[in-house]
Amino acid sequence: MIIESLRSLYNRDLNKLKTEIESYRNESSIWKTDKNIANSAGNLCLHLVGNLNTYFGTELGNTGYIRNRELEFSLKDVPRTELIEKVVATISMIDDVLSRLTPEDLEKEYPLVIFEDKMTTGYFLIHLITHLDYHLGQINYHRRLLDI
Repeated sequence: MIIESLRSLYNRDLNKLKTEIESYRNESSIWKTDKNIANSAGNLCLHLVGNLNTYFGTELGNTGYIRNRELEFSLKDVPRTELIEKVVATISMIDDVLSRLTPEDLEKEYPLVIFEDKMTTGYFLIHLITHLDYHLGQINYHRRLLDI
């Protein structure tokens, strides 16, 4: 049951990310920063894609994805269509990985120590969706403030 819930939530929230990027009236606004807004929506989108492809794709799905975290925050003016393609590919990858996991896999220790202590895979997958949603909220707020 938890795996199906995770599949549903990741699908829902990554599709919301796609919708947020599509909803910018002015494509250049995706890359704006202002005063205390240090990260653009485009960079947050790249960060989410990189994060999920690393921790789902590389570690659980053996996709071979290699992360360049610095570029997630330094690349600029990536076309909207490319951002959307990356999100759509991430949706597919996560659904594929989750479809192959068992409830027993969720109880296993996650292959990497990310925080100070070891954790189960299930715990970390729940953490990753909260991370996604945190930045999704930032992107929504960014769009409403800076897409003028």
